[in-house]
Amino acid sequence: MGRQVSIFSTDTASAGYPPFAHGETTYRFHALGSTAPAGLIDGTVWLFVDWLLPDLSGLELCRRLRADPRLQTAHVTMLLEEDSLEDRRRALAAGADDYAVGPLGRQAMLDRVLALQTGPAAIPQQQLSLGDLQINVAGQQATWQGRLIPLRPNEFRVLRFMVEHPNRVLAREELVTALGKAGDPDYLRTVDVWIKRLRFGLKVAGAQSLLRTVHGRGYVLDLI
Repeated sequence: MGRQVSIFSTDTASAGYPPFAHGETTYRFHALGSTAPAGLIDGTVWLFVDWLLPDLSGLELCRRLRADPRLQTAHVTMLLEEDSLEDRRRALAAGADDYAVGPLGRQAMLDRVLALQTGPAAIPQQQLSLGDLQINVAGQQATWQGRLIPLRPNEFRVLRFMVEHPNRVLAREELVTALGKAGDPDYLRTVDVWIKRLRFGLKVAGAQSLLRTVHGRGYVLDLI
């Protein structure tokens, strides 16, 4: 799999933008709501935040995004309503890296990302650690007490999402959405297959007690 770049925008139309391939890099667009993305975040991250939003200010959303450990190094562009020196100052103070006068469409965002992209900056956290459970995001490997957990790509992503949201019941629908499989008509069966394989992998590594089913609600990864 080539390099992934995730472009998030508070413009809801961005969710329908097609991906763009450039060499070995694929740029994918996602809509950004009033909170940090709930699903998995792959590759380099770019965030475009409108100055005014329906339920909060762009400045407040920028602060919330910076509070998310996954996004602390993401590149944030604040989209101003007008080119104001005071608004520029406030955007940078809230945590934005730069600013532009909005709105920006698909091509304008791509042009900006391609122009500003200089290297491996803004890559999400590559190593997750919760007690004896270690997740190597870049290498797509997980270990329990040093023992490798045998997982296929989808099961690895399920485990990674659960590690990012430990001790919380995750519904089937939430898991499907987090892995970018929303719209799958057979999602119930899909999740059951993922969970079955994940349980087997955890059992092989001696960590079968971590994954718990909450009947009628979903699944929880018990990590204290």
